[in-house]
Amino acid sequence: MPVAASAIYFLNLRGDVLINRLYRDDVGGNMVDAFRVHIMQTKELGTCPVRQIGGCSFFYMRISNVYIVIVVSSNANVACAFKFVVEAVTLFKSYFGGSFDEDAIRNNFVLIYELLDEIMDFGYPQNLSPEILKLYITQEGVRSPFSSKTADKPVPNATLQVTGAVGWRREGLVYKKNEVFLDIVESVNLLMSSKGSVLRCDVTGKILMKCFLSGMPDLKLGLNDKIGLEKESQLKSRPAKSGKTIELDDVTFHQCVNLTRFNSEKTVSFVPPDGEFELMKYRITEGVNLPFRVLPTIKELGRTRMEVNVKVKSVFGAKMFALGVVVKIPVPKQTAKTSFQVTSGKAKYSPSIDCLVWKIRKFPGQTEPTLSAEVELISTITEKKSWTRPPIQMEFQVPMFTASGLRVRFLKVVASLHMIYLIKSRIAITLSYTFLQVWEKSGYNTVEWVRYITKAGSYEVRC
Repeated sequence: MPVAASAIYFLNLRGDVLINRLYRDDVGGNMVDAFRVHIMQTKELGTCPVRQIGGCSFFYMRISNVYIVIVVSSNANVACAFKFVVEAVTLFKSYFGGSFDEDAIRNNFVLIYELLDEIMDFGYPQNLSPEILKLYITQEGVRSPFSSKTADKPVPNATLQVTGAVGWRREGLVYKKNEVFLDIVESVNLLMSSKGSVLRCDVTGKILMKCFLSGMPDLKLGLNDKIGLEKESQLKSRPAKSGKTIELDDVTFHQCVNLTRFNSEKTVSFVPPDGEFELMKYRITEGVNLPFRVLPTIKELGRTRMEVNVKVKSVFGAKMFALGVVVKIPVPKQTAKTSFQVTSGKAKYSPSIDCLVWKIRKFPGQTEPTLSAEVELISTITEKKSWTRPPIQMEFQVPMFTASGLRVRFLKVVASLHMIYLIKSRIAITLSYTFLQVWEKSGYNTVEWVRYITKAGSYEVRC
């Protein structure tokens, strides 16, 4: 069930009430005293953000030097309550010039009361979008003197924006040069054993878009996911095209995505917001192409000497290359002296992190550079425990390489006859093969620009 909040309080660090709003009559006005006595004065603020006192539950969160407390008298959705608090603070910051503290609340209490009446009705959360609320609550807050953010000017057609189905985009947008930037960002996460077996491997990604389009365009994005291709072949009554397909896990969408159409056709259809936004996030656990293989050999020769040999093999094509490759090889804390021999790049000992840091500015594909190092250790009498070897860590960026196999099959932009679009697609990630197609009613020419980059997330190899 939703929040169904009975009251909301804004308190300072001393427990003084700055602002409060009662939405229901099932709690008394002295509920803040119970929070102050049983939670604040007992120094239990950091133990759990949800407390039950008597027949009421208290959900509280600290933002800067202010505590926001929601009081409910019945069973409620805790996650929804904290989500409401986070979105409300974002809304207040947009009015106050980016600041939210005790001074901002004291200087803007009239505006906060007006916003609290709009964003919650009888204890149920309502619209918390700053772009929409600023259309009809045009009062400007008292901004911090350290804030350089200028006030957003109100736009017409406020009623349409509040009640319409496309509340995240206003009408009347006009650009001389219409552009769409599509960024698909992925990170490869790996944990490999010392024997070369993969213990954990996945790819996390997100699709970012930056839209500067006139009017109210309708976009349709198609990916090479397995379910989407199967659904498309069923709708078109023809077999799916051959090629690599992937299975997306844990997919979340922006509110602009038409979920009904996605469930029926398995394509991402949406009217984009103006500017930059995150279209979707996903995770891939099967069929991951690892860009590097690390083969370490570490020998402890007595208590005062070690030999380290590390070979890093690039698995991607010979015409590709990686940039900014960093290999961090752990060594004991009692390391005194090191000497290196590398076939590519530069290496040094970093005592602050107890690692041998091997940097390769440009790493070609299908190559196997090696590092050989002799490590001299300080012999200690008190040190009797054996050295626990932390994993080797890697950092890298690989342009034009695919880790997940994800690709954009098409991008359709439906526009009116008088609109001319320049579509630029910039894809930063691991795409095996990507091409963008733009459909429109006017038949104008388009320009596509595609860029691929794969980067390391938590890329670790045990040694």
